[in-house]
Amino acid sequence: MSMLFAATYPERTRALALWGTMARTTYAPEYDFAPPIEAYKEARDELILPYFGVGTMMAEVFTPSLMDDPEFVRQMTQAEQLRAPPGAVLKIVEMYMEVDVRHIVAAIRVPTLVMHARGDRVVNVRHGRWLAEHIPGAKYLELEGIDHSVMYTNPDPVIDEVQEFLTGVRPVAEPDRVLATVMFTDIVGSTTKAADLGDSKWREVLESQQRVVRGELVRYRGREVKSTGDGFLATFDGPARAVRCGQAIVGAVRPLGIEVRVGLHSGEVELMGKDVGGIAVHIASRVGSLAGSSEVLVSETVKGIVAGSGLEFEDRGQHDLKGVPETWRLFAVRF
Repeated sequence: MSMLFAATYPERTRALALWGTMARTTYAPEYDFAPPIEAYKEARDELILPYFGVGTMMAEVFTPSLMDDPEFVRQMTQAEQLRAPPGAVLKIVEMYMEVDVRHIVAAIRVPTLVMHARGDRVVNVRHGRWLAEHIPGAKYLELEGIDHSVMYTNPDPVIDEVQEFLTGVRPVAEPDRVLATVMFTDIVGSTTKAADLGDSKWREVLESQQRVVRGELVRYRGREVKSTGDGFLATFDGPARAVRCGQAIVGAVRPLGIEVRVGLHSGEVELMGKDVGGIAVHIASRVGSLAGSSEVLVSETVKGIVAGSGLEFEDRGQHDLKGVPETWRLFAVRF
């Protein structure tokens, strides 16, 4: 529809920006990289209609890179259930299979930006390349990634490209910064433990540990930033809850036959999408590396903020933290 409008009403079109689209949906002799219509019909009958609204079909197809994010999958599944009923979905799929605007793209005379994810699993990248070759004067950008619904996963590069295309100026990224308490957890002696148990058993232990830690993070309102398999990076908006979460994690993993160390520091962090960065993250990591078995070790900053919370600490003295200026006084949480 956007291409049709741009070709029909150039005087009403400032520019055309296309993401992950195509001129034709199905195979034709001069468009031989598109799947045959039989493949779409098979997908419609065996994958889309039977599972639409009852599973994770939309998330799996359009945003595969986020399938390991349970909260995102839950939201996508809920959104799928709220969408059109199966009868309407059938009509939409049938309409989609009939799309063919190849014969009008040459009439597009407005500035056009064609963008496509190189690994797009819904619309093959060759569709984008074809459009860029056949729309007069089009600019083509191929980005890394496998997601078709990029607005759910990593919209910033696409938005930046569109802004620069329209204005001639690329926006200067201003990192978002917030005060947070950063937590690092790590299984003590994980290499030795893995060698003793063997790959299969160790994988079971890791999966159990991850479930336990994630459960405690939810309980204490922590945000999981990422998992390293035998450890976690998480943030909290309250340092006292972070300390108590660390205590809970230490106790909760013991029945699994493992011990963890926990490091905590409060400071300003940079929000980089779902990740975090900044000196506060480095400090928390260094603090965690100095913690002993089943110990929650915190910086003096954390201790000072939670004064009056009822938490008790033991002084562990001054320490040099690798790559961090000055010396830091650390404290172990009393259980």
